Parts: sequence; C-alpha cells; structure tokens
Amino acid sequence: MAIKPRDMAKIIDYTNLNPTSTVEDIKKLCEEARQHNFASVCVLPVYVPLADSILSDSSVKVSTVVGFPLGGNTTETKAYETRDAIKNGAQEIDMVMNISAFKSGALDIVSSDIESVVDATKHAGVTSDIIVKVIIETCYLNEQEIISICELVRDSGADFVKSSTGFGPGTATEADISLMRKTVGRDTGVKASGGIKNFKDALAMLDAGANRIGASNGVNIVTSPEDE
Repeated sequence: MAIKPRDMAKIIDYTNLNPTSTVEDIKKLCEEARQHNFASVCVLPVYVPLADSILSDSSVKVSTVVGFPLGGNTTETKAYETRDAIKNGAQEIDMVMNISAFKSGALDIVSSDIESVVDATKHAGVTSDIIVKVIIETCYLNEQEIISICELVRDSGADFVKSSTGFGPGTATEADISLMRKTVGRDTGVKASGGIKNFKDALAMLDAGANRIGASNGVNIVTSPEDE
C-alpha cells in the first residue's frame, strides 16, 4: 500500500529552531504537533519546559538541540546541556558533532564528544530511554568523510545519524541520505533534515533510507497533495 501524506506524521520531528521564535510560536508548534500526532517537536533548549508542559499528556515527544548549530562547544558543555535538557523534559537530543575536530582528523575527540552525550542520557535520573541523534552537517563533508563519520556514529552508541542543522549552506540530499543508510546499516536510524518542504520531498528522503524527517514544514508535508 502506497504511503499517504498523513502517514508521514509518525516519523516527523516538527521543528522550530528559529532564533526569533516566540512563546506563541512554540505554543502553536506544539498544538499542531498534537493535532497531527507528529513524532516530536524540536525546539530550542529554552523552550523545552514549555513544550513539555503542553505535550506531557500526549504521545508527541520533546526534542532539543545540543552544541547547536556549530558543534564547537566543549565536550563537558555538551554533556551538561544534555543533562539540563533532560531535567527540563527533553526526551530526544539532537547534538551537533564537533565538525572542527572531525575536519582536523581528531576522530578520538569526535568519538569522545558523542559518547559523552550518550553517557549523559544514561545518567540523567530518568527511567525512559533518551534518543540521541548526531548531526553531521553533510554540506561540509565529502563522500568519504560522510562514510567515516557515519561509521563513528554507528559505533558510538547514538541512535540516529542526522544530515543537517538547517543552518549550513546546504540541505539534505537523496544521495547523502542513501550513503548514510548504506554505511550505518539497519540498526542505526537516519534522520533527513534541511530543506524538506512537502510530501514529495519527504517521500524522496524516505525512499533514500531515512526513517525520521526533521522539518519546519511538517504540517504542509502531511496535508499537501501527493504530487506536490
């Protein structure tokens, strides 16, 4: 049976990470997420308590970002950000890898950085499992670099590898998502994020191997005509 736009809702992280987002914007995001039964909302850390208060009686999870958007925070800072976010109600963490360290060839630092966030979720005083997604910012990487970082993420204990922050110069591409999926196999999730505006875009990412979609256009994806 062909997938319909409304069927996408359960894999969409409905996102507002706009630096000018307001309380009313986040309330609207959460209510629309509840209405369409999205997988989660992804909001700035300062809005996690608000999102949690609105969605605590729903199936929609609260996601937030760590080391966002550049990935250049220290490992200790990322671990603290993670624990603080979970304390405030976050159930999923989208962390930006240390892009600078990766480009410098310091893979041990990149690995330690990711593992520290994963470890922080396991010692945050909550009983439910916290999902960790690692943003690799594919627009800055060549094919071999994407393979290398995906292997590292796969082996780090993180749950997902994610393509983009949406703040870099590029967006998710089918080729990158396909390569990410081929590299991590079936046991690690792949999240496509950046520039996904409608159902056709989302379906292309799903066909390429994504099993989670990050989008600020979530409502448009699940309500747009199938051929749009």
